[in-house]
Amino acid sequence: MTNSTRRTIPMLLKISAILWVIWGLVHAFAGIMTISGDTAAATADIADAVDPASLAMDYPDAVGAIINQHGFNLLWAGVVTIIGGIFIWRKSVVAIFITALVGGLLDLGYFIFIDLGGYNNFVPGTVMTIISTAAIVLSFYAYFRRK
Repeated sequence: MTNSTRRTIPMLLKISAILWVIWGLVHAFAGIMTISGDTAAATADIADAVDPASLAMDYPDAVGAIINQHGFNLLWAGVVTIIGGIFIWRKSVVAIFITALVGGLLDLGYFIFIDLGGYNNFVPGTVMTIISTAAIVLSFYAYFRRK
């Protein structure tokens, strides 16, 4: 391994770690807001490109429970990626892959169902997908370059 590579790999992991912590903080906050809000407001916040008036209705309790479960998933995934980011900063290979699985798969579902459906605005939704993708690419590149 060249000296340049020895310097580059830790820097890529640190950038990836910072991106994951940002991603995790945004998602943990979104989870808390989703759980603590009423169903109509939470739905409008998730599908922020949709006219909120079209989502303002009296939802059945089961829909509220589904939205709260989604909020809980956002919260725990955010916490896991924050912790993962800390361990990626410390060059943990396990953290690279677990964080990519948790954050990457959560964002993949978001991308397929919300982004491609046209239900969100670019900020923060698509930006968060770009951040998680960049974090995965940087950490995987660093991992496979190191080998």
